[in-house]
Amino acid sequence: MMPRVTISITAPGTQADTDLLTLELPPGSTVKDLKGFIEADTNLPAASQSLYLNGQPVAIDTQTLEDAGIRDGEMLAVVMRAAPRQNRNVQQPGRPAQPDPEGVRQLVLNDPQQMNKLRQGDPELAAAVNDPTRWRDTYAMRQRQAEESERERQNQIALLNEDPFNVEAQRKIEDIIRQDRVVENLQKAYDENPEVFTRVHMLYVNTEVNGVPVKAFVDSGAQATIMSPDCAERCGIMRLMDVRYAGMARGVGTARILGRVHHAEIKIGGAVMPCAFTVMEGKDVDLLFGLDMLKRYRAKIDLEKNALCFEGQEVPFLHESEIPRSFEEAEMNEPTVSGPNGEEIGAKTGAVRPKGSAAAGPSNAGPSSSSSQPAQPQAQPAASKAPVPSAPSSNFPQEHIQQLTGMFGCSEQEAIQALEMFGGNVEHAASFLIGG
Repeated sequence: MMPRVTISITAPGTQADTDLLTLELPPGSTVKDLKGFIEADTNLPAASQSLYLNGQPVAIDTQTLEDAGIRDGEMLAVVMRAAPRQNRNVQQPGRPAQPDPEGVRQLVLNDPQQMNKLRQGDPELAAAVNDPTRWRDTYAMRQRQAEESERERQNQIALLNEDPFNVEAQRKIEDIIRQDRVVENLQKAYDENPEVFTRVHMLYVNTEVNGVPVKAFVDSGAQATIMSPDCAERCGIMRLMDVRYAGMARGVGTARILGRVHHAEIKIGGAVMPCAFTVMEGKDVDLLFGLDMLKRYRAKIDLEKNALCFEGQEVPFLHESEIPRSFEEAEMNEPTVSGPNGEEIGAKTGAVRPKGSAAAGPSNAGPSSSSSQPAQPQAQPAASKAPVPSAPSSNFPQEHIQQLTGMFGCSEQEAIQALEMFGGNVEHAASFLIGG
């Protein structure tokens, strides 16, 4: 059977430009034979042809079509290389050769990952990818802009170097060099580890609380299992809330603890188990399944299986399309830093967005569940505590001491001792007091 291939031709300035050519090739044909057939049909010189298969160049003429991965029904692209001009034969030292715009376009068209990266980094250039002429003009403009920016940078360094004994000038040169290293490091991450710039979706599982379906956010970085007041109302357990456990949780931000439901049934997968819930305002999720319950039931977050595993159960994490949008909408308000091509990179998540797509400032929502440990409120009402008659002398800020005493009902002396143990770190001191 003779393999049949379809060839998309890009040859600016010729009649064959943008043509589609279908060829039936004899078995055992080589890449060189294929170029000869194309030349016979189009009068395009074989020596100037560049073949691409799925965005990758087919460069070895002596390979058979089968060895080159070209099968029956394949779609190939052939791009004609322009003959080099006389004044371009010698490459300027230290300056890399400019990539062929059409070759880059074909690579982007045939590689979804590269296309997605281009859409994020340069939406205008991505919009021109299906128009060879517009692409060539836009690509050339980008090259000119990059060259001009580099020229201006070199001129600035030259001006600063004119006075090598000027401390301020040398400081500016140092800052320019440092910024260059930062941009190079960021570009290296783009090229070699682009996954770090994608948004990581949180881990949710389907649960039932008191017979009511709830999507729970699994968070091993949260100390307690937390439920929003609205969710507690829906599940019919608000009436069981012990308001003596009311207080404030402080971490990255603050949130008000309304109380605690000591016992309610939660169903995860096929298992029904008792669970305690801290009812807290200021969260962007209905139910946060925290470390207290994960440790109690020896649960394991298995990312290879994409499941929450415990007691013989494997409960799959929800697909991105099933995750509640409220949490990710709050993340869209995170602060951003500028990337090398004008894109905006989330300061918390590292997700890359096109320029202008991020919100202006950080969210005013409650504390982050992964970065803050909600404080365990005191077991007795605040009114039952005897007032401390005098404050011991301390080098720590009074507001830190009051924060710990208000959260845990400990004496100021105990709060100061905890701060001394952890060098003044309030969160570590709070964790110690909780465990104590």
